[in-house]
Amino acid sequence: MALMITDECIACDACREECPNDAIEENDPIYVIDPDRCTECVGHYDEPSCIAVCPVDCIIPDPDNVENVDELKFKFTQLQNEN
Repeated sequence: MALMITDECIACDACREECPNDAIEENDPIYVIDPDRCTECVGHYDEPSCIAVCPVDCIIPDPDNVENVDELKFKFTQLQNEN
């Protein structure tokens, strides 16, 4: 499942720099995660890197974008083919 950023976001920019899929974008007033690009770091890391660096723990699973590991792996493959 893709991740989402809650209203507790302080727009510190830590998560955006860590995202290997460039799925996190600056928005006003909080950052947003593009569910079409978020693979929860499947294919890159064992755990989502954005969650690990978030100082306010405002990144959670997005209930509107539920995906299993196989779907996340497929999305990862598709994103790699874009490059």
